[in-house]
Amino acid sequence: MSNSSLADHSAPDVPARHDLHYQVWPKRLPHSITPPATSLWHNLAVSALRFPDKPALVFFNRVLSYADVMQQAERLAATLCRLGVKKGDRVVLNMQNCPQWVIAHFAILRANAVVVPVNPMNRAEELKHYITDPDARVAITAADLAPELAKANAQLAPQERLTHLIVTHYSDAFDVSQPGDGSGAMPEAWRDWLGTRHALPALDGGTVMNWAEALENGAADSADLPAHTATPQDLAVLPYTSGTTGLPKGCMHTHASIMHNAVASGLWGNSTFENVVLSVVPMFHITGMVSVMHAVIYGGATLVIMPRWDRELAGHLISHWRVTHWTNIPTMVIDLLGSPNFAKFDLSSLVYIGGGGAAMPQAVAQRLWEQYGLRFAEGYGLTETAAPSHSNPPDATKQQCLGVPFISTDARVIDPLTLEEMPQGEQGEIIMSGPEIFQGYWKQPEATAAAFIEIDGKRFFRSGDLGRVDEEGYFFITDRLKRMINASGFKVWPAEVEVLMFRHPAIQEACIISTRDAYRGETVKAVVVLRPEARGKTTEDDIISWCKEHMAAYKYPRVVQFVDALPKSGAGKVMWRALQEAEAAKTKAA
Repeated sequence: MSNSSLADHSAPDVPARHDLHYQVWPKRLPHSITPPATSLWHNLAVSALRFPDKPALVFFNRVLSYADVMQQAERLAATLCRLGVKKGDRVVLNMQNCPQWVIAHFAILRANAVVVPVNPMNRAEELKHYITDPDARVAITAADLAPELAKANAQLAPQERLTHLIVTHYSDAFDVSQPGDGSGAMPEAWRDWLGTRHALPALDGGTVMNWAEALENGAADSADLPAHTATPQDLAVLPYTSGTTGLPKGCMHTHASIMHNAVASGLWGNSTFENVVLSVVPMFHITGMVSVMHAVIYGGATLVIMPRWDRELAGHLISHWRVTHWTNIPTMVIDLLGSPNFAKFDLSSLVYIGGGGAAMPQAVAQRLWEQYGLRFAEGYGLTETAAPSHSNPPDATKQQCLGVPFISTDARVIDPLTLEEMPQGEQGEIIMSGPEIFQGYWKQPEATAAAFIEIDGKRFFRSGDLGRVDEEGYFFITDRLKRMINASGFKVWPAEVEVLMFRHPAIQEACIISTRDAYRGETVKAVVVLRPEARGKTTEDDIISWCKEHMAAYKYPRVVQFVDALPKSGAGKVMWRALQEAEAAKTKAA
């Protein structure tokens, strides 16, 4: 065997000036890995072979073993094939976190097809794009969301429409008549939402089938299920990203790109077969799909599923199921720690906690460390990078930063205009190259070409995020390239202002956007959520005065608007673009 075929603990083709982070790299881990040269379907098949009776999915009072999940996935795959799904076809998957999401995801892969995960918050007008752009003809959805999908379908031209719709009720995966043992029972407010049996909608020009019928039909057809022929190079998932302009773009991920980060995520988080993982980050989102769901199935661990966030339920599930790993949005941790019932929860089983989407406040991170010995491991990634391209080593976390380039990843900082590499410590655009990077945007060759550059003979993805690298190789994000505010020629980076405003004792959340100014051209506006105890006692002028005192003159907000809540995506990220667009529309109307 040649040396080149051995596992390499050094990152190949990374110039010495980019290996600063190896001084903090976990000694237990190689710098790069060779993932399995198989499709993602094989991960479920192998885990079901090794651990047939082991709990794979937990959903309220129901536990599905690996054998159960694989059997249902194969039956649904047989039905998909009978409905005409062929290799490479795109199938829409639209529902909240639930066992059916996992089963449907793997059924689509087993049918050699491509998963198109959709945000369940989307309405009919938005859903039309997710049918027409990927040329989907089959969709799998939840009963409460089916009417919107049917409505979207009815508004399309006949040749663009779905031909088949498979609909599940959330209660197909648990017994609504059994409240459970109290430790994992659903919130009472969710009982109607999850337990109601909805009438199935009609599908213009197509058929509608319920979940039980799809599995039953598939059982009869499973003997004739076509061979699984998908390879690592075949398209596996087509998640959509909104970007900065136009309609959402599909990100083409192969089995290989998703496989890499599924395997690497498990290694990074000290995973074993005995992991119990809380799944609350939405599975339609790249992090919930890859770093949580796929990593768990690959590792033969157990996934405890929450359909959406509820701090009391999360506390109960962690306590009862002895959850060991929890990937989340920092706002979830803040909310859980603020529960009046927090003292009743037992978080002692947790050995890993981390996430991204926002910086973890210093005070909260410190509390996790002092009270539980847990270091919150922040990470960073995009839909285009199959979740993490950077992450804090659990062994050497640094607060409020992206971490270091992930396993097998070469990341750098360049001048966004000249494309020259920036010196260590100076701000520029973050770029990355690695096996987890997507192939390009679906049917968007020009956008794909604009998203990549070549350096040192390697293809790098341009993230559009601005950041810097410190003396130890940790990356820090400074802002989105498109968010820069030009105030009288001074460049204002909103993220920096937001971090400073978080220190104000009356501010719970803040989002910085630009607004028009007759003198400065653009000026800084803060959209602020006050803490409950500060409402009615703190004025807009109080905030402006404090900011003026704590920030450079060109940087502090000239305008403050109080709101009850900031708009957030299904993944928990603040939707700053929505606020910016609303401000621009208001200014134009004036």
